[in-house]
Amino acid sequence: MEIIIGLLIIAIGAFCQSSCYVPINKIKDWSWESYWLVQGIFAWITFPLLGALLAVPEGHSLCELFAASNSFNIWMTVLFGALWGVGGLTFGLSMRYLGVALGQSIALGTCAGLGTIMGPVLLNIFFPEEDALSKLTFAVIIGVVVTLLGIAIIGVAGSMKAASLSEEEKKAAVKDFNFPKGLAIALLAGFMSGCFNVGLEFGKDINFGDLTPDMYKTLPATLLVTLGGFVTNAVYCFFQNYKNNTWGDYKKGNVWFNNLLFCALAGGLWYSQFFGLSLGKGFLTESPTLMTLSFCILMALNVVFSNVWGIILKEWKGCSQKTIAVLILGIAVLILSSFLPQMI
Repeated sequence: MEIIIGLLIIAIGAFCQSSCYVPINKIKDWSWESYWLVQGIFAWITFPLLGALLAVPEGHSLCELFAASNSFNIWMTVLFGALWGVGGLTFGLSMRYLGVALGQSIALGTCAGLGTIMGPVLLNIFFPEEDALSKLTFAVIIGVVVTLLGIAIIGVAGSMKAASLSEEEKKAAVKDFNFPKGLAIALLAGFMSGCFNVGLEFGKDINFGDLTPDMYKTLPATLLVTLGGFVTNAVYCFFQNYKNNTWGDYKKGNVWFNNLLFCALAGGLWYSQFFGLSLGKGFLTESPTLMTLSFCILMALNVVFSNVWGIILKEWKGCSQKTIAVLILGIAVLILSSFLPQMI
């Protein structure tokens, strides 16, 4: 029963993340770089900090925790967070050229597979005594393979969509639709985004041990990863503000309340996925396989819900029944990938 509860919590977090781009559509009279930076303050600083404080027992502090932790692990966690930040930037571009459904599917699918595999492999290189590769059991590999299979099927549906629609229909569904360009960017975004889980692996011991409940143990590491990602994104956004001369966005007082509200909502929804991941893992401790696959499961469910939003936003409008059937098959395979490893 606890495993079901854990998976449901992760699923709720995935649904929230897949919904985080909806509030962004309500932002008024700001350039992309301006609202991306402001929502990032909420998504990658404010909410992760509040989450990390839950892992701090009474009488202790985050400063004490970070001072007592292995400095190498802390810097590696932040470093892979900065690399993940590059994935976050290109992630947005993948949806610009492919739409919410297809863009998130390909990027998050690549992120799911590589994020799960890269963590233990890199940890084994730096800390061979931990035998991190032992986490990559047959059941884990099967889970990753089935997830990638589901993503591949959805990719086929996307290719069928690109081939069957006229240029006018493509633009009606996704204004800047460009499948080859979007595919390349989505694969890059997925590779770099997989660094998030690598950062979590390096920071898995950054907590107060038995004093921190299992469901909160990864939250301090999450803060360090998102902090690294915020630095990358902030540098790029400030550069774009300078290049496009959009510093004036921050002076538009008439839209500040509206934009701050929806940026905060988008940031909170985005962070919910990793808050839910941490809480969910607290219920999966009896299953080492699902603990290792939890990040992969989160990304797979993100893809499922992003495609639900894609259907709601009519990004698949005009496609044939055969294309929709392939899409639904891919979603079904992804849902199966969340439970299959536990059955092996």
